[in-house]
Amino acid sequence: MVIRRGLRSIFVTLALYLVSGAAVAYFMFHAQHGARGLEARGAIRESLRDMEGELAALMTERKSWEQKLALVRSDSVDRDLLEENAREILGRTHKNDIVIMGR
Repeated sequence: MVIRRGLRSIFVTLALYLVSGAAVAYFMFHAQHGARGLEARGAIRESLRDMEGELAALMTERKSWEQKLALVRSDSVDRDLLEENAREILGRTHKNDIVIMGR
């Protein structure tokens, strides 16, 4: 009887260690490889860096467009720029203009 009780306590203790070890392994695996794990965090940070670069490029483009629009606003129209834009849109040139094909 004493041997069976000692053997049972060893098996119960071993089973508890195995179950708790399996639970820890499960959570560790998903902490590393899961949808919100460490690998996903690195991918999100890389995506964020790419988006910040794109945002900086778009902000500089927006500033250049704002500067161009400031020259064409109704309160202070730059006549040379207005004439240049109108000729470019209409595809017309003056007879005294010199056209240099580039780009």
